[in-house]
Amino acid sequence: MLFQVIRLQFSGEFMQNNEDGEQPVSGDVGSKPPASTGAMPQESAWRIRNFAILAVHHISLRCGWIFKTESIIMPAVVDSLGGAAWLRGCLPLLNRFGQSVPPLLMSGRIKGMAEKKWAMAVCATCMSVCFLTLALVWYGTGQSNHGWMAPAFLGIYGIFFISTGVYNMTFTTVQGKLVQTNRRGRLLLISNLVGAVVAIVSAALLLPLWLQPGEEQFGLIFGFSGVMFAIAALLSLLLAEPRDDFSRDARPSRLLQQAVGVLRRDRDFRRLALIGALFGTCFTLFPHYQSIGRGLFPDQGLNVLISWVMVQNGGTACASLVAGPLADRFGNRLALRVLLLLICVAPFLTLALRILGPEFRESYNVVFILVGLTPTFFRIINNFTLELSKPEDHPVYISTLSLCIAAPAITSPLVGLVVDRAGFAPVFLTIGSVLVFAWLLTFTLSEPRHDADNEL
Repeated sequence: MLFQVIRLQFSGEFMQNNEDGEQPVSGDVGSKPPASTGAMPQESAWRIRNFAILAVHHISLRCGWIFKTESIIMPAVVDSLGGAAWLRGCLPLLNRFGQSVPPLLMSGRIKGMAEKKWAMAVCATCMSVCFLTLALVWYGTGQSNHGWMAPAFLGIYGIFFISTGVYNMTFTTVQGKLVQTNRRGRLLLISNLVGAVVAIVSAALLLPLWLQPGEEQFGLIFGFSGVMFAIAALLSLLLAEPRDDFSRDARPSRLLQQAVGVLRRDRDFRRLALIGALFGTCFTLFPHYQSIGRGLFPDQGLNVLISWVMVQNGGTACASLVAGPLADRFGNRLALRVLLLLICVAPFLTLALRILGPEFRESYNVVFILVGLTPTFFRIINNFTLELSKPEDHPVYISTLSLCIAAPAITSPLVGLVVDRAGFAPVFLTIGSVLVFAWLLTFTLSEPRHDADNEL
């Protein structure tokens, strides 16, 4: 059904694709696409197929991701293992390290691959294996808390995010290769909107069964995520991807020099990377949102997590409805600015609701709606980066941006210690102010599409 919707929606627009000058797409594992049997040109049909596969791939990934949200489910798992605030603070550190340093180290190798879809499949498979392993460990211990479980959980979680980091870089590179510039917002809209609906329905049906008070089935949650990541891995192999012929330099020292060189010579990207780095401070707050919220709902235990998971993904869907079309029509800069302004509100609203107390606790759902804007912001800032760079430079630019966004995560355990010692207010006020400054810097960005129009 999704394939048919995409075909009907885009068939008229894709008829014009030969004007873009893009190379024809080869079939899977090197074979040529079959001759077109319809009125559409052969190349257009394969573009629509790739678009649909990427959308379904992302939907599957999103269904797995909703059961392991960093702002809700995973901090609750750490809390169940007796974790303090500083231990919760390790989650963003592992998250951002895995999504920054490994992609940079692998960017040269990914660039040199003729077909990047194989790297996508391998990374998604590793993500699946990590969560299936967590499920086995959880049930192998009889779901009891042993002293070694917290470090084991963090270790496997770290490996998962190394795989996720390389996957994200590869997915963005493949998207830049297979999806036209003014179609990427539409891919964001369809995949996030449908993905959020499917994920919310899955969470509504399954999480109440798996988060019964005193009988939390985290093993089933881990297993479900692992299965959905495995499906995403298989789907990536169906892409029809043209072969690249780029040289690669996999030496770590050379890759770091390339990252520094990109920041030095590209003023527009340097500004975007600075905004990304300031935005990255918000991840240090993620594990603490659910901690504050659960303090407002002491009578509901882990059941309150279910509604937060659903509203957070609802926030992602709503953001995609606005940001995707906005980016396609006016450029990514405006979409970036709108999303970041809303994200700035989350820390201040959290503190306000904490001060107001239990009588306003139902409004805490709004906090997670705002947190749900983050995945869409990521897609938009990555798409912005694609427009600033040449196709052969996409892996280096994306990995450099990821490194900049990840840099503040080094302070996550320290932020957790400050929360333990001084409370939430100093941390949330400081990081909220940093996010406001990042939003102001978006007014210094130039819009690549406007510059391209002026050149023409």
